[in-house]
Parts: sequence; structure tokens; C-alpha cells
Amino acid sequence: MYYLCAFNSNLSMLIALQDITFEFGARTIIKDSSLHIIPGDRIGLIGLNGTGKSTLLRIINGEYSISKGSVNKIRNLSLGFFNQDLLSFETDDSILNVGMTAFSEALKVEKELEELTEKLEHSQDEATLHAYSDKLHEFDILDGYNIRHKTATVLEGLGFTTADLERPYNQFSGGWRMRVLLARIILQKPDVLMLDEPTNHLDLPSIEWLEKYLSNYDGAVIIVSHDRYFLDRMVNKVVELYQQELHHYAGNYSDYEEEKVMRRELQQRAYENQQDYIKQQERFIERFKAKASKAAQAQSIAKRLDKIERIEQTDSGPSKIRMNFSVDKMPGKILCTLENVSKSFGSNTILKNTSAEINRGDKIALIGANGKGKSTLLRVIAGTEPFEGNRIPGHNVVTSFYAQHQLEALHMDNEILEELKGVGSGRTEVELRTLLGCFLFQGDDVFKKIRILSGGEKARVALGKVIIGQANFLLLDEPTNHLDMNSVEMLIDALGKYEGSLVLVSHDRYFVSKTANKIWEIVDGEIKEFKGNYTEWEEWKKRQALAAAPPKAEKKSPPIAQPVQAPQKTSIDKDLKRELQKQQKQAQQLEEQISKLKEQLKQLEADMANPDVYGDKQKFRNTEDAYKKANTDLTKANAEYEEVFEKVMELEEKMNG
Repeated sequence: MYYLCAFNSNLSMLIALQDITFEFGARTIIKDSSLHIIPGDRIGLIGLNGTGKSTLLRIINGEYSISKGSVNKIRNLSLGFFNQDLLSFETDDSILNVGMTAFSEALKVEKELEELTEKLEHSQDEATLHAYSDKLHEFDILDGYNIRHKTATVLEGLGFTTADLERPYNQFSGGWRMRVLLARIILQKPDVLMLDEPTNHLDLPSIEWLEKYLSNYDGAVIIVSHDRYFLDRMVNKVVELYQQELHHYAGNYSDYEEEKVMRRELQQRAYENQQDYIKQQERFIERFKAKASKAAQAQSIAKRLDKIERIEQTDSGPSKIRMNFSVDKMPGKILCTLENVSKSFGSNTILKNTSAEINRGDKIALIGANGKGKSTLLRVIAGTEPFEGNRIPGHNVVTSFYAQHQLEALHMDNEILEELKGVGSGRTEVELRTLLGCFLFQGDDVFKKIRILSGGEKARVALGKVIIGQANFLLLDEPTNHLDMNSVEMLIDALGKYEGSLVLVSHDRYFVSKTANKIWEIVDGEIKEFKGNYTEWEEWKKRQALAAAPPKAEKKSPPIAQPVQAPQKTSIDKDLKRELQKQQKQAQQLEEQISKLKEQLKQLEADMANPDVYGDKQKFRNTEDAYKKANTDLTKANAEYEEVFEKVMELEEKMNG
């Protein structure tokens, strides 16, 4: 049952799930568990696939009814829920207009303004004019003049170009549509933002943009994600759904891992101590229950043991099964050489006269934004993509390529186990079923037909075929997309022991950091190689960015022993003073401009209320356009003034420093 109320005991509480139980048919998903959400919470909701994380979000969203407990929410709470089901949305409208639907109230007022404008062209009554003036004020309060700019900013932050904004939503693929829908939910700014696997459809720059945005988000955020880096940077609480219960941890994902190990150790020690105590008491009971002088004491101890709350032994946690790649033959020193490779799609140049070499032992990660050609380069390396230039394969190279398009190569009428047997790896059925268990196919799941599997399940089968294929050169395009954290860890472990070479594309920074020993980045059509892991590459990029940034002017006091340097100090002070005066003058000009624009807006509002103006159709339109332009100019001037003011403060600090 759901109760909507204000919480007298804690006014800052947004949502309280109290002792809830949720059952799906005969299966219990959540049992007697609680969760409280307050403003500022950044909650990482984790658990194995199929345990019910998305179900819990739907309970919070009001889609599912619980069988026991209560879900309490403050009045007028706004919720935003980003999930895969949103893909059912269809429209031919532009992605900019789809994003702008987040501002439904402002769009409604804008529509009413258009209707009133049309009415004023034919009627000059005072009531219509007042209604128009009220709506104009309301539109201004809703920041209606800036919704287009706000929407464009978020869409471009998520990877769209300015040219994309006017393209129809239905022209984009599923992954890009999900970005549009994510932008719309972000722009709504709900009190509680729930994100179910938000990074699945994002490239690295977009993930980094989302991290910066969420870091400054005013509301509470609940995130379901298998991206450890994302969780580490985003969350301040972790809630684990495990064995039908919600377990709470403070801190980010790394803190959770440490805390969980400590809790298990403490619980195991408590369990062992209790077992020792129970055995000791049972020996006493057994020894003295028949002895008259001790029988009453033995009976009392027996009753006490019956009432004792038993501590459970710690479970071993998720499966620690190992998956292993095997290599059939050793390749030569060089696996593939690319010479003067060029590749374009129409006017879009992906690769331009670039060369590279892949050596035995290389484990290369292709890094960069979507659209830069990472997957295209993988296909060029595999020899499945036409291009200009030369590709020279190495000696004894056996390649296995995992990508979404490889799903078409699966035999739809085969059972899962049968599909893996068909690879001819020589592995036993027990070994194959063990591997399928790593990829979340348990028990009779292995007998399911390929044709009835979801896209994610087919992807896991295809990855399983790659693992048992005995190739010495792997090409992996987003291999972790449909795996839970436990399976990702198994794959990392397997690739760490893999004796072959690989090139991979992945947006999972943790996965990349644990598997790659080289980084390739496509920059202006060229392959730029960095010899080192992802963490080292990130540090190198930061150093490069700092080196490229213009140096900040600093006021240095010359050493006493070298008075000859005093003129240099005077010169620096004069330069700072001139720059400060220049910025102060610009700030003064902007203040005057802002003042004039505010007066202009007041005058234009008065003009629109003048019967001589609203009675003349052309005059009214001209006045309305002038009002909109003045409002836009004021917003721009305020932004410029803030920038100049910050520069003035910085320069004054240097002068006084």
C-alpha cells in the first residue's frame, strides 16, 4: 500500500520504504526490507543480474504494488525514471523538440501566448491584453526564453552535434535515442532521479559529462550500473540487493567492497564463537540431563539455547568460477600491420593515411568518442571492412571477432549448449555448462533455443563462442555490455591470463584499466599510440592539458641578492594593473548595459499594454520581437558580467598577493 504524506518526524525525507515485501508470482524478490531516501543522496543500487534491482525502482516509481510494508513519499514529489522500456517511444519530431518536452509547463504557456497573440490581432479588449501580459510574465518566470539553449547544451553534452539537433528522432539508432530520452529526464530536474544503466549507451566523453552534471545535481539520485568507475565517482551510499534483502553501506563502490569483506569476517567470527558456545552448552546438557542435582540447570540451559537468535554462517558470495581462453597455436611476432590506411563514409573521414602495427602480446584499447571510427578500425584490422591502403596479416594468426553484428552468425534453431558444442573446441559438456554459468545461463537455461533469447542473452552466447574458439588474436567490441559485475571480473581474470593478443573497444573504464597494456586513440584520422595502461594514459592526458593551457600571470618577488630583477617585477605589476583597469572598465560598461536593458524591458512591457500598440498588428509584433531580443540580450549581458567580475576578482587578488 502506498501512502502520500508529509513526514513529521523527518521533514527532509523524500521517500521511505518501510519493511516492504514484494513477490512476483511464487517468487519472493524483496523481503522485509527498508530504504530511506533524503535530498543529496547518491545511491548505487547493486546486485547480481535478476535479483530485482529494476523491480525495486519500479516499486519506487509506483508501477508495482508491494504485498507487505509501506512506501511513503512527500507530497508533490517528482520522479524521473530512465530505463530501457522508454525505447517504445516513437516520433518524427526533431531531437531538440523531444528534449524540450521536459519543459512542459513553459511550452504550455508559450502555446497560450501564441493563441493570445493571434487573438489580439483581431481584438483590442483590455482583458485579453492583461491575460497576455500575465502569461508573458509567467513565461519569463519559467525561463521560457532559455529552454532551447538549455536543451541544446545537454544534448551536445551527451554527444550530439549542433547539426544533429534538428534531425528527426526516428532517424537515430536505439543507443542514440536513449541519449535523447536521458537528456529529457535530466532537463526535467526531478526531486528523485532514477537511472537504470545510464552509461550503457554513452561513450567516454559523454560519461564524463554526465558525471560532472550529476555531481552538481540538487535532487537525490539512484543509480543501477555495472560501471565501477562511474559508481565510485558518483555515489555516496551503496544498497545491495542480495538474498531478497537490502544491505546498506556508506561511501562509494570501493568503500562497499572493503566494508563487505570486513562485515563477512566479523559475522564469520561471531558465528564461530556462537557455535563454540552452543557446542559447549550442548555437551553440558548431554552430560548432566540425567543427573538429579544438575537436571534442572541442564533443562534451563536447553530452554535458553532454544530461544537464542542463531547467527548465520557467511555465504561464499557470488560464484568464483574461472573462465579460461586457450590458444591453439603461437603466431609470429607481428600480428597485423596497417600501412597508409584511409577510410571515409561520404564526407566523413574516419582514417586518413595512418599506419600502425600490432605485436604479439599487445592488449590494445581503442579510446575515444562515438563516431571517431573505433568499430570501423576493428573491422579494418579484421579484414571485413573495405579501405584504402594496405593491411598485412601476420604469420599463424587465428582471429576471433566479437561484436553486435556477430549475433547474426548464431544458428537460431540451436540450443545454447548445442551452439557452443558446434565450435569444436573439444571441451566437455560439464566445461561448457560451467562457462555458460559464468555468463548467467544456469540449469535448464542452456537448453533454450537461440531464437527466443533477448539481444543481451545472444550477445553472451556469442562471447562464450569467442572464449572457447582457441584464437590467438581477439577483436572485442563492447564485450561487457550485457554482463554483471561478477561476470566482468571473471572476463578480466581470463583476459589477464590469456596468452594471445587483443584489440578491444569498451566504455567501461574499469574493464579497460584492468585489461589493456596499450592505448590507441584516433585523432584527426590518425592512430595515436600510448604505451601504458588506461590509468597512466589518463594521467598523461591531464599533463598534456595542463601544458597546453596558457600560463597564469604570477607576481614574483625578486631575491634580495639580485636587486637587478626589480624592474621586471615593476613591469609585471604594470601589466596586471593595465589588465585590471581594462576589466574594471568592461565591468562598468556591462553594468550600464544591464541597467539600460532592464529599463528597456520595463518600457516595452508598458508599450505592449498601450492600446495604440496592441491595436496595431504590426506595431505589436515589432514591440513583442523587441521584448524577446532585449530579454535574450539581458541574459547574455548578465553571463558576460559574471565572467568579467570573476576576472576582476582574480586580478585584484594577484595585485594584493
